Amino acid sequence: MFHFGRNEDKKITTTTTTITRAAAAATTTTNCVPVSDNSGSSNKGELERVFTYFDENGDGKVSPAELRRCVKAVGGELTVEEAEMAVRLSDSDGDGLLGIEDFTKLMEGMEEDRNKESELIGAFGMYEMEGYITPKSLKNMLSRLGESTSIDNCKAMIRRFDLNGDGVLSFDEFKVMMTA
Repeated sequence: MFHFGRNEDKKITTTTTTITRAAAAATTTTNCVPVSDNSGSSNKGELERVFTYFDENGDGKVSPAELRRCVKAVGGELTVEEAEMAVRLSDSDGDGLLGIEDFTKLMEGMEEDRNKESELIGAFGMYEMEGYITPKSLKNMLSRLGESTSIDNCKAMIRRFDLNGDGVLSFDEFKVMMTA
């Protein structure tokens, strides 16, 4: 498992979101059905078609430059560094290119990341009031879950993950808390 600093972690999330959107747009552009079926499992044939779309020169590999061009063609944007990082993190044989297996793992990993993000959004929604988790909303939710605690304890819990010191948790701070 990789551990990154906050800025690099945000960059990876942005990169994977952009690539995922590009892959979804590629399925539309090539008249394919979505990358995932209704059960959420990846469909190998659809991923192969998306891979073929990204593999512009037909060499059976996707380079960082091809990744950038395809993402741009469907309205996204990746920097050179982001494309190189995406390829580097998924390249199993070290040749600086993505084969179909590497590409499939990258897309499946991004699908898992999107599912985790959706779960976190749902959990955040249970606690938040007006876009933030306040000590009061945390106390209310904990009491609904059978955990009785004081507002002071809730303030202390929030303080541990309150990165900007405003006394409440934003969604980004909540994500840090949930993955700590």
